[in-house]
Parts: sequence; C-alpha cells; structure tokens
Amino acid sequence: MDSILFLILRRLRRPLILIIVSFAIAIIGLTLMPGVDDKGQPWKMSIFDALYVISYTATTIGFGEIPYAYSKAQRLWLTLSIYLTVIPWFYAVGKIITLLQDTGLRQAVTTERFANKVRQFQEPFYILCSYGQSSSLLAKALDEKGMRVVVIEPQQERLNELELIDTRNIIPYLCADAILPENLERAGVLHPLCSGVIALTDDDNVNLAVAVAVKLMNPDLLVIARSERDDIAANMASFGTDHIINPYTLFGDQLAMRVHALGTYLLHEWLTGVPGDTLPPPETPPKGMWVVCGYGRFGKSVVENLEREHITTTIIEAMPELTGCDYCIVGSGTEAKTLLEADITNAVGIVAGTDNDTNNLSIVMTAFELNPKLFVVIRKNRRHNGRLFKQFNADITMQPTEIIAHECLAHMISPLLAQFLSLARSQTNDWANKLISQLVMTMGETVPETWAVRIDKANTPAVIELIKSGLNVTVQHLMQDPANRKEPLDLVPILLLRNNIPNLVPDPATRLKAGDRILFCGSPETKSILPTILNNTKTLTYIIDGIEIPNSLVWRWLESKFKRKSRPKK
Repeated sequence: MDSILFLILRRLRRPLILIIVSFAIAIIGLTLMPGVDDKGQPWKMSIFDALYVISYTATTIGFGEIPYAYSKAQRLWLTLSIYLTVIPWFYAVGKIITLLQDTGLRQAVTTERFANKVRQFQEPFYILCSYGQSSSLLAKALDEKGMRVVVIEPQQERLNELELIDTRNIIPYLCADAILPENLERAGVLHPLCSGVIALTDDDNVNLAVAVAVKLMNPDLLVIARSERDDIAANMASFGTDHIINPYTLFGDQLAMRVHALGTYLLHEWLTGVPGDTLPPPETPPKGMWVVCGYGRFGKSVVENLEREHITTTIIEAMPELTGCDYCIVGSGTEAKTLLEADITNAVGIVAGTDNDTNNLSIVMTAFELNPKLFVVIRKNRRHNGRLFKQFNADITMQPTEIIAHECLAHMISPLLAQFLSLARSQTNDWANKLISQLVMTMGETVPETWAVRIDKANTPAVIELIKSGLNVTVQHLMQDPANRKEPLDLVPILLLRNNIPNLVPDPATRLKAGDRILFCGSPETKSILPTILNNTKTLTYIIDGIEIPNSLVWRWLESKFKRKSRPKK
C-alpha cells in the first residue's frame, strides 16, 4: 500500500503543486479586492469566503455572486482566477486519467491485491512458481482434491490460460518473477498455512534460486524443485531441498517399471492421477534388442534402466565425444543407413530421445518404414508440437510435464502416499495386480481419492474416546457405512504406519492405537463421510456394537433406568 501511495504522489506532484500555487494566488488576490456590501459600505472577503468562492469557481460549479454582488475589481480578479485555476485543474484531471492507465501503478495495485488475498487464506495452500504444462496439470489436480494453490508466473500469456480454466476455487496469481524474494513473500512463503513451494520452471538456475531463497526464508517449508543437471541438483540438496525431480531419470525408471512390473506402474499412475479421470491401458514394452537414438541425459537414463532389466541396447549418437558414449554408431538416426547399421530390422523397440522434436519424428518415421513392428518411444521437447506427436501416436510419448506432475502429487497429497509408492516398488507385480483388482472392485476404474488420517485426540476424537473406554476399534470399523453398518464404504486402507513401521494394506481386523497413521484410498463421497465416523462417538459406537445412543441426557437416563428394571432379579 505504501508503494502505491508513493507512486501516486510522485506522478501527481507537478499538477498538485500548480493547483496549490494557483489557488493560493487567486484566494489572496480576492481578499485584497475592494467590494461593497448590501448597505453600500466598503467590504472585503475573508480568507474563508475567498477559498469558498475560488473552490466552486475552479470546479466550474458556480453559485453566483455571494454573499453580496461583486464590485468591478472583484469580477476582474475572478475572471483572471478562472483561467488561473481551471487550467491547472484540468491538467491535474488529465494526469489522473493518465495515471490510471499507468502500467507501473496497475502492477502495484495488482500486486497488493494478490498479497492481500494470500494473507486472508484460512486454509493450507501451495505456491507454484511457474504455470507451464507441469504446473497447470498440478494446479488442476490439487484444485480437484480441494487443495488451494497460488501461482507466480512471469509470462502473462500463461496466466491468461489460467483465467480461462474452470476451477473449484479461485486461484490467485501474480505476473512476476519468482526468483525475487519479495515476490515469494507476497505469495505467502512466511504464511503460517503455507504447505510448500513448487519450482518447476524450465530453467534449472531459476529453480535453484527459488529453492535456496525459500529454505533461507522458511527452512521448515516443503520445497519440491525440478532439476535436469546433476550439479544443480547437488546444490539444491545442500540447501535442504526436500524433493528434487529429474524428469529423465523418472522416465527411465518408469520405462523399466513398465517392462518388469506393469502392475506397479499402473498403481503409481492411478494413485497420483486427477480424481475422476480414467487412465488408458498402458502398452507393455517388449523384451529384446532396442535402438536408442540420442545419448544425452534422457538417453543415458533410458539405456541404464533398460540394461538393468537385461535388455540389449544399440546406441546411435551424433556427437559421442560430447556425451561420453564409448560404444555407439555415429549419426543422428534420421537416415536409413545409420538405422540399418544399428540392425533396426531385428530390433523390437526404438527410442527417439534427442533434444530436437523434428529429428525425433524423422527418426521414428524412418525406422517405422524399415521395421513396422517396432515398439516406439519418442521424446517430446516442445509443448506446441503436441499436435504433431498426437498425430504420430507412438506407443509411449515421453512427456516430462506429466511425469513431473505425477511425482509432485505423490509428495504433496500426503507424505504417506510417497512412502507407500516407494514401498510398492519393492513388492511383486502380482501383489500390485491384486491390489489394483481390489481397488477396481471397490471404487471402479476412475482415479480415486487418497488421503491420510492420524489417530489422535485432535483428528479422531471419537476413536480415541472409545479406545480409552476399553472398546476395540479396528480398521474394519472405519470401513463401514454409518447409515447401515452392514454395508461397506468405498474405501481401502493401503498403508498403516505405527511407530514408523509401515504395514502395507493392513488387515481390517487390525486394532487401532493412538498415534497410528492410515493412508486411505476411496471415492470422493467416502472421503466426505469418514469424518462423521472419526469425530462422532455415537456413530462409531453404532458401527461397533449396533447400539444407537440417545442424543439427550434425559433419554440416556431413562434408557439406563429401563435396562435396570428389565434385568432378571437374582
């Protein structure tokens, strides 16, 4: 607010000075002009009367000659005063209109409004430091899950897209550079309800600057940052960045997961998707010899993960001396000669992983002519080329944006979800398939909600009260419909954490204890019903014993008296 006031005073300094000087001259002169009152006696205006007359004259209102008819000298001076005061007045009006169109003032007002909106938040929220493809997917998913976000993005064109999307909650945004600490502060880095900062710009240096600034301003705040370079990632880690996301490493890991554990991959995609969406069935990469074109960061990650799955790879690289590729065929892969040299006709799959979209499309088109049965993995670098890649319809299109968004969601929805997914990767594919079948039977094929519950007095008072009274409260009791205890809710507990010891898909008969943390997976309706069980002792008692406790003390007293009388005498 101070900056806005300072800017207004600075822009209007000259017209204000002109108005004050012209008014002062006109008022003083009018008090000196001789006049005559209604009795014919000499009369001069007081300073107050002169101020009154000049004020309505300068603003062109005109109340006439008051309190007495003016003398010729007074009329002559008023004529001069009209030109002396009206011109600066119109000059000031023109400057005010110009000021309203001033870019700097509008930016200052917008910035202040944004900061005020963030200050008024009464619920947890995340700060997204960009609004590219990854962040837009993330914002949509978080909004669907009822979580608030604010956005800092330097490009107005991207913010225009944000204005057009349909969201449950209004997403405040600021057109500014997140690298500046004052903008991070306006976005709520120091707000007590800020849950974390997500830096997903295309520039690793910007992400590093944001991560460092946030950790210096609020060390306990969660920070998730994107980095494609190892040295930048190491720098981020040294400042305590909580999660560093490298999309190429993630894709290589997921590609390997598809090869050896499709069920685990499906589970990961399903639990980190947008609730309500339906995931398409994934293609399974074949095993055999693969040709990898491009040995940069992406190609190295793919080769490393494929070879970890005992899959043979042949590398085609245009500049092996720069990428450190010792055993490769030199070339870009866009020409048939190089592909034939790599034995493309006997390969089962090809990865077009260069940093040039045109070359990647050319590689797979040429390879497809030589071997139409190839399994095609293609890397998309530019978002505006999406239509071209969609037209080609590769088996897997590597889109860093979606990979990053899914990984961020795993950490943002609940720390337990990230822990569950990490533990799930160490399980067998059969285990993952059984869990997927259970989830589909319970909730259908749409992406479910996932949320965590801590068993304590603040979050689950009913559970704590019944445990203290000696009742056995189990996981099964939280899975029953409070309207009809014989009917199950669309709910599956997928992780129970007790004393930091995880229990994947806990047995429903497991007795709950204070301090337990449970990760649930269920429908949005079930998520809204569960607090009724956790917070209402009467509801939870009905689920456990089938007994409906009267609401009022009088009815409870009458019920206890009736039970005593109905007991058989010994």
